[in-house]
Amino acid sequence: MIFQHSKIKKVIIMSAFFSAMSLTSNAQLNLQLHHDFGKELYGSELQTRPKTTLTVENFTADKWGSTYFFIDADISDDQVKSAYGEFSRELQFWKAPIAIHLEYDGGLNSNTSFQGAYLLGAAYNWNSKDFRRGFSLQAMYKHYAKSKGLKSFESWQTTAVWHIIFAKDLMTFSGFADLWHDNSVKGNLVFISEPQIWFNLAALKCVDDNFKLSVGGELELSNNFIWPSDGGKNDKFYANPTLAVKWTF
Repeated sequence: MIFQHSKIKKVIIMSAFFSAMSLTSNAQLNLQLHHDFGKELYGSELQTRPKTTLTVENFTADKWGSTYFFIDADISDDQVKSAYGEFSRELQFWKAPIAIHLEYDGGLNSNTSFQGAYLLGAAYNWNSKDFRRGFSLQAMYKHYAKSKGLKSFESWQTTAVWHIIFAKDLMTFSGFADLWHDNSVKGNLVFISEPQIWFNLAALKCVDDNFKLSVGGELELSNNFIWPSDGGKNDKFYANPTLAVKWTF
């Protein structure tokens, strides 16, 4: 596989570093491989949309709070075309289910870097006693950093995250939904949600408990988020499904 930009190499190396660190702690690390059907559904409108995305995702809890990150590497024509990641830290030194949330979002492709964003706010977190159900609601101030050809600006974002493990651990329904303010789009709001459904093979009696492979997929729902390939604006709603496999370490 050919990496077209040295910065993309750095992102991939960084994700490997974070992943290695997480394996030595109380962490939940998984690796996902998605096949995206957006190009097939929307034709020339999303002609340049990558068909394959490799995702590294990790959540680590500790006595001071938790750390979460994911990195998406979009692959097309046997090349990594872009990489995008979100890195967050939550601080919680008290029993109340409210945490201080700090986050950085950013990425790059073979030509340029994406406009990075810094977020600061609060999160309300809830989990059942067996941790099979849980959700997080976040409200944050969002600062977009100055980037090549783009001015810095202030915004806000709300985020919901959830997970439900059911059917005797056979199924997992998880995902997130983001809504943020952006004056440059129609209606001044951008929305994206990625609900996922997973069939966990290790829950089957005929499969070893250590065989942590899941099969399933994702439905990316977005509005005012995707720039189409045909030269249009990011002012439409899209629903892009994937089929995927996931290995949990």
